[in-house]
Amino acid sequence: MEEPQHTRDPLRGFFSACGVTVMLAETPQNRFAEGVAVEEPSFDDMPLADSDDWVDEPAPAVEDEAVHAAREVARTAPDLAALHQALARFDGCPLKALARSTCHGEGPVGAPIMFVGEAPGRDEDEAGRPFVGRSGQLLEKMLAAIGMTREAVYISNVIPWRPPANRTPSPIETATCEVFVRREIALVRPKVLVALGGAAAKTLFSTDTGIMRQRGNWVRFDTGDGEVDAVAMFHPAYLLRTPGEKRRAWQDLLSIRRKLKELGAL
Repeated sequence: MEEPQHTRDPLRGFFSACGVTVMLAETPQNRFAEGVAVEEPSFDDMPLADSDDWVDEPAPAVEDEAVHAAREVARTAPDLAALHQALARFDGCPLKALARSTCHGEGPVGAPIMFVGEAPGRDEDEAGRPFVGRSGQLLEKMLAAIGMTREAVYISNVIPWRPPANRTPSPIETATCEVFVRREIALVRPKVLVALGGAAAKTLFSTDTGIMRQRGNWVRFDTGDGEVDAVAMFHPAYLLRTPGEKRRAWQDLLSIRRKLKELGAL
């Protein structure tokens, strides 16, 4: 049945607003068959919209505003206590409203090592502390293997709030929270910075290199107040899922211990 004329223009306008530029037939057609006549929808033989109807509007500046707000809050924090208080009051990241706790980093200022993971999991969200679940237990064993304790190091995450169902944080969520963890690194002033896992390494080191190639390669990390030796290694959660990689993790731990000895921090 032919569509009434009065419904065509509004429908065409709706499709145009949704980004549709081509209308397909309502029944499937074999366009590769020879000699088959294909009936095309006419819609008065008019395009969905004239070129003058398309408006190239700029995307909302939500991302810039969120990152800018985080930067303004973080840069004025003179110490870790002030930074943690500012983070607790910050509402510019939607993950905060979905999480039970804000998992602040913990450990001493001037720690020989600062570990940074990606985001809290369920156990961390419930406890309000980073790395307290199975991953945290394995991390403590890894530290003990090189003669260190959890209390001697600083532990944090790029994202301080658990994403729903442990999903991957969005780029805007990561960019907003990254501002705080970078300020945290500057305030902690560790001798060595260790990114745990590929996500943390890509964020902190601004690289697209995967963790398999990034791990074990030392770089100089700019804290804003100076530079610190930094390296990436496997996240403990990955080692729990892939125990065969513990040999490489041990190699990375030995490399970290050697670096600490070179710096006189061990």
